[in-house]
Amino acid sequence: MNKAQRLEKLLPQGRGVWIPIDHGASDFPIHGLSDTEAVIRSLVNAGVDGILAQKGVVSRYHHLCQGSQTSMVVHLSVSTRHAGPDATNKVLVGHADEVLPRGGIGVSCQVNMGSPNEASMIERMGQISREALHHQLPMFGMVYARGEHLNPVPGDPTNGNAHAVRLAFELGCDAAKTVWTGDAESFGVIAAAAPIPILVAGGPSTGDSHQILTMVRTALDAGASGVCMGRQVFAHDNVEGIARALVMLVHQGSTVEEAIVACGL
Repeated sequence: MNKAQRLEKLLPQGRGVWIPIDHGASDFPIHGLSDTEAVIRSLVNAGVDGILAQKGVVSRYHHLCQGSQTSMVVHLSVSTRHAGPDATNKVLVGHADEVLPRGGIGVSCQVNMGSPNEASMIERMGQISREALHHQLPMFGMVYARGEHLNPVPGDPTNGNAHAVRLAFELGCDAAKTVWTGDAESFGVIAAAAPIPILVAGGPSTGDSHQILTMVRTALDAGASGVCMGRQVFAHDNVEGIARALVMLVHQGSTVEEAIVACGL
């Protein structure tokens, strides 16, 4: 496959349901990831497009995706809860040349905009973008506007999140992850900030299926191209059900009520 084919597999017609499960590298034990294989099997059964994970997880479990709709993306950024003031500094733990041999078809890295280490993270994203280009890999940016030095443009209703998405685009990312800003108007500003698919995050696990799906439906209607949602899915009591519901919303245009009934939520 070339890059365009890999991108179409991860984001069919520019839309995607991606589930990041890289959280265990940063914080463990974490609810929902003790049985990683079971989670991945549930996500594959649900038909999600992408699973984002650290390279060791991709190497170990990529075979579970063979012959399915689901592919794996290697996330190359990490920090742990033990790093103290350096905990927001996402360092690189791999390179694009190992993604295909490990069983992935795309690459991801993170920038925390406003962090004291922002400059280093931006430099790392630029490096991975260059590597991804030469290895024909889709590049995904997890971009968060949340550091203590964050300085949004006055009047910005997105509190810097539109700028974060724009940064990902300008550094060569083919898609980016952003947070839900609480209302359709402000999220629409984010969605219009860059001509790449914007996937909305889920935040901490709530277990409230109706709340999760309502937020996603609203974000999709405001211009999101899908979701990149971890804890709200892998820590859910019905992993396959909530993931299947997200697929229905993103790819079938279903209502919240239709998805809840169809997926037994």
